[in-house]
Amino acid sequence: VRNTLNLATVGWSLYKDRQKNQRIANSRKTLSSIGVKHGDLLLLHEEPVAGSSVDSDHGMDIQDSAATTVNNAATSLTNSAIIEDEVDILLSKDDGLIHRKRHPQLCRHGPLGKCIHCSPLEPFDEEYLSNLEPPIKHLSFHSHIRKLRSGVDKGKFTMLENVVCTITPGCKEHPPWPNGICTKCQPNAITLNRQRYRHVDYIMFQNSKIMENFLNYWRNSGCQRLGYLYGYYEPHRDVPLGIKTVVVTIYEPPQKNTKNSIQLLEDTNAETVDAVAKLIGLRKVGWILTDLLPEDVQKGSVQHTRGGDMHLMSAEECMMAANFQNNYPNPCKYARDSSFGSKFVTVIVSGNSDNAIDIHGYQVSNQCMSLVRDSCLIPTKDDPTLAYVKNSTNTQYVPDVFYKMKDEYNNERLALGRPLPVEYLLIDNFTVLTKYIEKYSNDKFLEMVSDFHFLTYITTTELIKLEDLRPLATAIKNEAVLEATQYKNGKAWQTVEQLMQANDMPPLLDDPSNTSQEWSCTHCTFINTGSAETCEMCSLPRS
Repeated sequence: VRNTLNLATVGWSLYKDRQKNQRIANSRKTLSSIGVKHGDLLLLHEEPVAGSSVDSDHGMDIQDSAATTVNNAATSLTNSAIIEDEVDILLSKDDGLIHRKRHPQLCRHGPLGKCIHCSPLEPFDEEYLSNLEPPIKHLSFHSHIRKLRSGVDKGKFTMLENVVCTITPGCKEHPPWPNGICTKCQPNAITLNRQRYRHVDYIMFQNSKIMENFLNYWRNSGCQRLGYLYGYYEPHRDVPLGIKTVVVTIYEPPQKNTKNSIQLLEDTNAETVDAVAKLIGLRKVGWILTDLLPEDVQKGSVQHTRGGDMHLMSAEECMMAANFQNNYPNPCKYARDSSFGSKFVTVIVSGNSDNAIDIHGYQVSNQCMSLVRDSCLIPTKDDPTLAYVKNSTNTQYVPDVFYKMKDEYNNERLALGRPLPVEYLLIDNFTVLTKYIEKYSNDKFLEMVSDFHFLTYITTTELIKLEDLRPLATAIKNEAVLEATQYKNGKAWQTVEQLMQANDMPPLLDDPSNTSQEWSCTHCTFINTGSAETCEMCSLPRS
């Protein structure tokens, strides 16, 4: 019992009856000798560990409980030492209940009462979620955890485990693979199931300029493009205990692009980019790629290549997404491996059924992450919708992977994943700098430096050292115009302007229009400055 439930040596006892009169002593006797037969009900009861004593039946010294750390799975399976993401900590403190209003016809009680028609629902109530408009098909990850921990035992024995597709090392009962294998070290066969929960429920871009700037490369060159999403996570109130990814900027790493392929190159500035993002409170939250083919240049339409009867993601994209998710795991205190799944998202820009540019977000399942992590999956050459589970070799044992399908008689049966439909895996120089700076007037300094690519450029080119960028990063995070202006007049930025002047390039100047006379709008009476022809407040013409 101790080995099966991973219990400690002390702190529990077995009884044959509920009154705890017939205790089963801890010994090496057989079941028949102590009167236990097949089908008997045994009761496990927790007991406090007293001071130092000796178990005479086993001949084992029991030390003082205050001096010994007992890793008892029956008491707690959470690891409080794991540092979870801030959004996970916030949601773990939220009750997540779905509050309902008093029904005007069915509720017969007063305004302070509750009945079955208006009492709060659990966040994993499937009937309620399926009746929403639009219906919620996947539980949020924290709703999934609440469901696991909602039983009578309150999740006392709940532990999230990642799928393992490799042989357990160190088995001494036989020669190593390929000369031997046993049921103790052999990984179990995997049956792919559609994951009923997701780690991220919504993806939001902070403003439209982020996507427009990213798509300009394809518009100008016709080549596909890839970028990394930087942003943060926050609770998503439209889904019970949901998580939303907020994308603040897109960083485009070195890459070779053609009309139908993307090849990532080594990025020597990757650590610097992550450091700059951390200064302004951002982190890498996903990746984005384009799959756009023009249909009518005059109309600006694109070909419909994904969705509907076609694939959503190719096998190669699924494997790359799984690789990213494995590199950015989700810390979880309920997981044996201290991490479970990932919040890293995949965004694909392609054409929809109306031949317009559309944006879709995806994540691959935890099973797909495990298959890719253990090198069990490869893409097929001729069909992007199919992946292939590798065969076992002398150097690697690959477990069988099955998926459920319906045959010609509409009967559900298991099929071997060779091949496997991927739908089961889802869920510069100074001139450039100056041209950018010349677009902004002196009073728009904060807006100018708030661009993530601009910050990474001046840092990677060592115009400004990373430690000298911290005051500016703080001003950007707090949107503090005064602090940004003080930084502009400081030593670090003055060095940048001196380098620009040394290259015969003008520094950042005041906008001449600011010296023009003020004029009052005849429509809204707002006092405008400069020579603009439209009102800054109401956007109506000056005349």
